[in-house]
Amino acid sequence: MAQPHRPRRPATYEDLLKVPDHQVAEILDGELYVSPRPAPRHADASSGLGGALRGPFDRGRGGPGGWRILDEPELHLGPDVLVPDIAGWRRERLPALPEEAYFSLAPDWICEVVSPSTAAIDRVKKLTIYAREAVRHAWLVDPIARTLEVLRLESGRWTIVATWSGIVTIRAEPFDAIELDFSLLWEET
Repeated sequence: MAQPHRPRRPATYEDLLKVPDHQVAEILDGELYVSPRPAPRHADASSGLGGALRGPFDRGRGGPGGWRILDEPELHLGPDVLVPDIAGWRRERLPALPEEAYFSLAPDWICEVVSPSTAAIDRVKKLTIYAREAVRHAWLVDPIARTLEVLRLESGRWTIVATWSGIVTIRAEPFDAIELDFSLLWEET
């Protein structure tokens, strides 16, 4: 479970660098949060979705192209350091990758694969920061409940655009130019 480490002072990037590589570290609202690496269902859903989007949108194979889609990029957004499961930038906003090992330009879309240990952080702390930084779309994938929530930022607030569950074929903004087969995200039970 992701737990805040409550130092007497706001967490720094040096604090984050001390976290072992087998854990995910983020600084949210001045607090250092440390989570275990994703569980197998979480990693499988994230990898499946990233692969389904990367071909047609990032590489332009069989789709419209125009995006950079990356797994677990480190985002430095104001005082916060976040690591979404997947993030995407429109290429006109991010024509070249940065030289630094992180991104200071907020993405256009993020996907958080929620788990029982990270759901509150993803839904409350991280979505608040993404809204502050004007990320236009957020997807929340729950591999245990097998659901997808698609959110759009409107006037600084998140609006639920659509929700799906189970094994379905969908069109979901901002990637609604193609159909996505959700059998790629989770195993049938």
